[in-house]
Amino acid sequence: MEISATGRLEVRITAADVGKRVSVRRLGDPGVTVQKFTDTVGVLTSWNDGVLVITRRDGEQVRIAESSLVAGKVVPPAPARRRGPAASFEELARVAARAWRPLESERLGEWELRAAVEKVPREARPWGAVAGRRAGFTRRANSVLPLGDPGVSLDEALSAVRRWYGDRGLPAYVQTATGAEGTQELLCAELERRGWVREVSAELWTGRLAPVADRAEGAGVVLSREADAGWLARYQRKGVSEVALRVLGSGGSVWFASVRGRGPVPAAIGRCVVDGRWAGFAAVEVDPALRRRGLASEVMAALARRALDEGASAAWLQVETDNAGARALYAGLGLGVHHTYHHVREPEGR
Repeated sequence: MEISATGRLEVRITAADVGKRVSVRRLGDPGVTVQKFTDTVGVLTSWNDGVLVITRRDGEQVRIAESSLVAGKVVPPAPARRRGPAASFEELARVAARAWRPLESERLGEWELRAAVEKVPREARPWGAVAGRRAGFTRRANSVLPLGDPGVSLDEALSAVRRWYGDRGLPAYVQTATGAEGTQELLCAELERRGWVREVSAELWTGRLAPVADRAEGAGVVLSREADAGWLARYQRKGVSEVALRVLGSGGSVWFASVRGRGPVPAAIGRCVVDGRWAGFAAVEVDPALRRRGLASEVMAALARRALDEGASAAWLQVETDNAGARALYAGLGLGVHHTYHHVREPEGR
């Protein structure tokens, strides 16, 4: 907190600091017998009518009454992680997007509208289906990636987004991010102010690649350029279609890993996309009956060695915040959170 020359706490932020990272201290809730201080660090996303809104790293918005402030200051961007590769949010967002490509996309200024849906013959359409299509494969491949200026007002941009996804029979999603230098706290706050609903949040983790390769021997892991029937049978998403296969096979240098099981379905699988210095891991799945035996580490080690051979040096992956087992595994491999991303959906009835 900011302390003056007289030793007193001071509020040294104003509404002009909206968009900057701040640290504030406020009194506890009114009516509490014993007053306690609460500290909040994040991006100041609005200051209107005596209320501040601060967006924390995980995207949570905290509303604070101006009258409760006892101290506050602008703080520098979150420090770079002391271990692992340095990377900007935009670099990682683009790398992640290249590793999970849609079937079609369209530019709206610096925004990218993405879709991966399968055409359905007219006679096979469910009653009421729009444009002869069905739900897209994953939100990541069916959402807007807003890295920059759309070239029009936000109202016009969101109208264009609704039309584009509506033409494909899809709800409109925007993928946003919080928690790192250059992320999109202001856009997140504005979308939520307009009634858009955050449905899913996950974290993007990064780390050095070599420790992942060194964690296990990778023995018994078979690598392939294609996902065969066994790999797909272990993959957690059911009903894998031709659209899904095209998304799974997209990216720079794509590898699929399998560990033989007792039957035709592998005991464990994984996917890795090598893109320059980055190796992106996904779809690491283990037979529930065989978990906690190191199979996930074996899969990732084998994929990491192949990525090292192709010149990669850094690792990234995405993990949902409630997946405790995966988070423990990745932390043990030396990876850590870089930023949080969110899929925000258009309001119902629009």
